[in-house]
This record gives sequence, C-alpha cells and structure tokens, in this order.
Amino acid sequence: MSRKLPALLALSATVSLALAGCSGSTDSASTSAASDAASTSVSQASSVTIEDNHGSVEVSLPVQRAASTDNRTFEVLADWDVPLVAVPKGVMPSTVTAYDGDDVADIGNHREPDLEALAAADPDLVIVGQRFSDQYDSIAELTPDAALLDLEPRDGEPLDAELERQVTDLGQVFGKEAEADQLIADFEDALERAKNAYDGSSTVMAVIVSGGEIGYSGPTTGRTWGPLFDLLELEPALEVEGSTDDHQGDDVSVEQIAESNPDWIFVMDRDAAITADDPNYTPAADVIAGNAALQNVTAVTSGQIVYAPDDTYTNESIITYTEILNSIADAFEGAQN
Repeated sequence: MSRKLPALLALSATVSLALAGCSGSTDSASTSAASDAASTSVSQASSVTIEDNHGSVEVSLPVQRAASTDNRTFEVLADWDVPLVAVPKGVMPSTVTAYDGDDVADIGNHREPDLEALAAADPDLVIVGQRFSDQYDSIAELTPDAALLDLEPRDGEPLDAELERQVTDLGQVFGKEAEADQLIADFEDALERAKNAYDGSSTVMAVIVSGGEIGYSGPTTGRTWGPLFDLLELEPALEVEGSTDDHQGDDVSVEQIAESNPDWIFVMDRDAAITADDPNYTPAADVIAGNAALQNVTAVTSGQIVYAPDDTYTNESIITYTEILNSIADAFEGAQN
C-alpha cells in the first residue's frame, strides 16, 4: 500500500465528519464531492492491473509520460487529450495532429524504428501494438522501468470484442472510463445499424487500392474489411483459398473480381493515407471508375460502393470502424429506399 494512502483516507474521514453537521441537499452534495475528491486522490496514488497480450501488467497511476507505437490508439488518445512523449511520426494518421510538436519524440516507423529515441523520452508507459508488435522485446529491453501494454487485437478473437477490450483498458489507465464507454456505445450502435440494414443476401467484394492496383481483401482474414464479413454476416462475392491480411490486398485479377459480379464493393484507399500528397497519386474512386473490367459489375453500375475513411490504413481505431460501419449502414439503408 502506498505510504500516502492512510493519510488520504484519514483526510477523507475528517472531511466526512466535518460535513456531518450539515443538513439537507447541501450535506449530501458536499459529502459526495469530498468523497469523490478523496477517491480521485487515492486512485491517482495507486495502480491498475491490465491483462494484455503478454499477461498481467501493473501500471502505476497517474501515468506521467506515456508513449505509443500502436496506430489504433492515436485518435482515441488525442480525443481524450492524453499527452504522449514519443510516437512513430512516420506512420501517424495525417488526421491526428496532436503529437506533431517537437516536444514529442519521433521513433521513426516500423521498418526503421528509432527505439533509442523512445528510450531517451523516458516513458513510464509504452503502448505497443500493430506495426510495432514484433518490436516488443526490444522495447522492453530499452525501457526497463516502463510498463508495456500490448492490446493489439488477437488472432482468432472477434474484432468487435478486441477493439472494445483495448479502449476499455486504455480508459482505465488514463482515467477515461466514461469516454471509453461512449466510444463503445457508438461502435455497438453502428454495428447494430449495419447488421439490421443488410438484406442478408446481396454479395459483397472488399478491395484495397494501392499504387493504382486493386487488391482483394478476403472474408475473415483480409486487412480492415475481412472481420466485417463475420461481424455483419455478409455474403462474399468471391472466396479465394489462402487469402491473407496483406496490407495491399491479395493478388487476384480484376477480371476474376469482375466475374464474381458483386452487388456491393467495399474499398480502402491505402494511398490516401500515405501518399495523398504525391503528384502521381490516383484516388481509389478514379481507379475503380477507370478500370474497364469493372464497368459492367452490378456494384459499379448501381453505384453501390462504400469507401473507408481516407486515413483508415494508418488509423483502424474503434473510431475508424464506427465510421466505416455507419457508412455501410447508410449505404444499405439508402439502397432499400
């Protein structure tokens, strides 16, 4: 137990006794406020134990110098006004600017990480995940005094539960439980909307557009889109044996995609997140529209194409998936009218 804890509890008791002589609603409100204040102080002087992908992790509270390598966390933490001392600026979503300043160390990207810069930032908590998951041991070695949390969605587990697990745990760590609950409620509402709006039989094709090429994102395994086939019980237009979670999609011919004649096409524009400023960048919508093989496909002729947010490839947070699911729901509902 912290040496500060008895003093805090004594202070709480003293405050409660002093307020006991008051009466009516003022007494109740004052006592509640004092109790909340004491509770907050105790919480800030304690710790929380999180079950992450590697076991039980004790995180001392309050966290003073957090760092994160997990792209799924940046938008969430920025929205919660959580400061970070180090991030991989090379793969940050362009829509998240809270950590652009010189006071935030740049640990590079996952291909050429600068873990020494992370260590020099002296974090007391490092959130590890996604592109940096395989750097876990190196980060642990270089930041021995920091708690490490790896909340990357685990293979074989439902994506919805994993996204909710991550945001719930982060809410506990940063004292943002109510905000975490709201993110989960918004996500579940969007998921339910999309489920209810799907007609149960229309076929769906998911693709990733990268470098002007159209890659296949298969059910279950495909990057970004794959888990949504399971969550929404979508009917795949095409199933390819051995499909992967490749970041550019699998190499399936556009002709094969066209022959499957999907009723709907879901598109992630990978380049929109990483090379939108490149003069050679071609938006995914233009790539789809300009591909001759796709022009007679039902999804194209009917305008039944859903595009993920432009920053999806470098975001993929619970907020991103909420936006995606609401877009799907909007499209499905619109088709029914």
